[in-house]
Amino acid sequence: MRKTKEVRKIFFKIRVNNSELEQLKKQKQQSTERSLSNYVRKVALQKPVIIRYRNQSADDSLKQMMELKKELNAVGNNFNQAVHKLHLLSTIPEFRSWIRDYEMLHQAVDQKVQNINSKMIQLYEQWLQK
Repeated sequence: MRKTKEVRKIFFKIRVNNSELEQLKKQKQQSTERSLSNYVRKVALQKPVIIRYRNQSADDSLKQMMELKKELNAVGNNFNQAVHKLHLLSTIPEFRSWIRDYEMLHQAVDQKVQNINSKMIQLYEQWLQK
C-alpha cells in the first residue's frame, strides 16, 4: 500500500532578526537538510537532524598529500623535459652534462617518493589507532 503524503497547508510564521537568521542558516549548512524550512521544522518538532561530521586530521593529511603531489608533479615535469632534451643531444659532452643533471633530478625524485611513503605510513598508523 502506498503511503499518502500529507499536504502542508497551514502557514506558520515566525520573526527572527538578522543574527538569528544567520545562525539558523549556518546550522542548516552543517546538516544534511536541503531547505531552511525543513531544518527549522525538524528542530521545532524535536525530530532528529543529521549533522555532517568532518574529520580534521584527515583534512590536514589530505592537505599535506596535495602539497606533496604538487611537488612530485613539478619534479616529474623537470624529468620529462630532461628526457626530451636527451633525445635532442647530438654530441658526447652534452650527453655527459645531461647525465649529471639527471643524477640530481633522480635524487630529488627519490627523496620525494620516500617522503610520500613516510607520510602514507603515518596516515595508516593514525587510522589504525581509531
